[in-house]
Amino acid sequence: MGSGYLILAGAIMLFSWLVSSRLKSKFAHYSKLQLQNGMSGAEIAQKMLTDNGIYDVRVISTPGQLTDHYNPVDKTVNLSEAVYNQRNAAAAAVAAHECGHAVQHAVGYEWLQMRSKLVPIVSVASGFVQWILLAGILMIKTFPSLLLIGIVIFAATTLFSIVTLPVEYDASNRALAWLKNKNMLNRAEYDGAEDSLKWAARTYVVAALGSIATLLYYVSIYMGGRRE
Repeated sequence: MGSGYLILAGAIMLFSWLVSSRLKSKFAHYSKLQLQNGMSGAEIAQKMLTDNGIYDVRVISTPGQLTDHYNPVDKTVNLSEAVYNQRNAAAAAVAAHECGHAVQHAVGYEWLQMRSKLVPIVSVASGFVQWILLAGILMIKTFPSLLLIGIVIFAATTLFSIVTLPVEYDASNRALAWLKNKNMLNRAEYDGAEDSLKWAARTYVVAALGSIATLLYYVSIYMGGRRE
């Protein structure tokens, strides 16, 4: 299993790099596709919220790149400076996607609620789970329960990555449906937005696969240690 896992991990890392590189190139390409309606990412976001009857969510600019996110705690759609200000297909896609999360929150989308409940657990667990797993492997013959504890904690982070998939895909579907139904983009712009979100979603798929593979690796170590 050790060599098999290394091969699998290597394949996932390679796939992750390819998807990430492709995503960056796609966003760079569609960032050059200026919107005919002349709306910025911030304006797109605000209109989508209004059209969905959401008036208690603020659209704000946040520093950095790829920092776009929806915060359900303070009800803010946080758009990176480029997305907030620019008027292109990539910015429209990201802005609408993040508003898709706001719509999920407003309608009580069950997968978003589940992910929100896992956030505190994952936030705490991510800080020390690797140390527990390492100690558990080193002490597998004397204290195997420690590795089992680490596996259970890591399983929570894996569950989080799995639950994230329907949340992200649904947010993109909501965004694209709104962009299309409201005729916000022309055909070329819409195709660019759709392509951008498709590649963005694949990064979450890779992350989930990597987490599942890692969890199975630790489980195999635990089971092997029990048999010896």
